[in-house]
Amino acid sequence: MAEVEEERLDESKDMSFWDHLEALRHALFRVVLALLGAFIVLFFFKDFLFDKLILAPTKTDFFFYKWFGMSTGLQLVNIELSTQFMVHMRVTFMCAFILCCPYIIFEIWKFIAPALYQHEKKATRRAFIFASFLFYFGIAVGYSIILPLIINFFDGYKVSEEVVNTISLNSYISTVNSTVIMFGIVFEIPTVVAILSGIGLLTRETLVGGWKYAVLIIAVLAAIITPADPFSMLIAAIPLALLYGISILVCKPAEPESELEPEPSQEGTE
Repeated sequence: MAEVEEERLDESKDMSFWDHLEALRHALFRVVLALLGAFIVLFFFKDFLFDKLILAPTKTDFFFYKWFGMSTGLQLVNIELSTQFMVHMRVTFMCAFILCCPYIIFEIWKFIAPALYQHEKKATRRAFIFASFLFYFGIAVGYSIILPLIINFFDGYKVSEEVVNTISLNSYISTVNSTVIMFGIVFEIPTVVAILSGIGLLTRETLVGGWKYAVLIIAVLAAIITPADPFSMLIAAIPLALLYGISILVCKPAEPESELEPEPSQEGTE
C-alpha cells in the first residue's frame, strides 16, 4: 500500500479550472517575455544573422557546395520599399523562436508535470529532452543540406535562356523559413512514435513489418521537399530513413500474448 500511495498525485497540488488557467497565463507570459528578450537581443545582430547565417547558402563558399563540388550564383534583389525591414523582423523572430524552443518545451513540461505520476514524469521529461534534440537536428539538416539543394536546383533551372532568374529577397526568406521550420517539425516524428508506443497504439513489430510502405513514403516525401532530381532526392531520403530507424528503436515491442492453454475437461472421464 505504501508504494501505491507514493504513486498517487499530491493532493496539495490539486487545482481548480481557474487555477489551471492562471498557471497557463503565467506560463504564456514567461514564454512571450523570453521570446521578446531574445528578439530584442538578436535584432541588433543583423549583420551576423544575415551575412553569416541566412545568406550563407547563397554563396559558392558554403560548405555544402564545397563538399559536393557545386556552385551557385544566386543574386537577391529587393523590389518593395519596406521588404528589407519586414524581412529583418521575420528572420529575427524565427531565430528567437528557434533559440527559445528548449525553454518553451520546459514551460510546457512545468505546466503538465503536476498532473503526472512519478513514473510518468520521468518518461515525459525524457521525451521533451529528446524532442528538443530532434528539433535542432532537423533545423540543422534543413539548413545545411536541403536548403542548398533547393537553391542550387532552382537557381540554375530555366525554361529558356531568354529568361533570367531574378530572385526576390522575400521569396528567398520564405523558402528559408518554410524549409528550416518544416524539417524541425518533421524530425519530431520519433517523439510522436514514442508517445503512441507508450500508450499502446503502435509497436515495433508494426514499424518493422511496414518498412516497404515506409520506403515508398520516404521517396514521395523526398520528391516533394526537394527538386525532383535523383541526387537531391537521395540526399533528402537519407535523414528521413534515419528518422524511421530511430522511430523503430524508440518504439516498444509488442507485449507477448499469453500462451496459457485451457485445461482439458474432466467431464466424461472415468
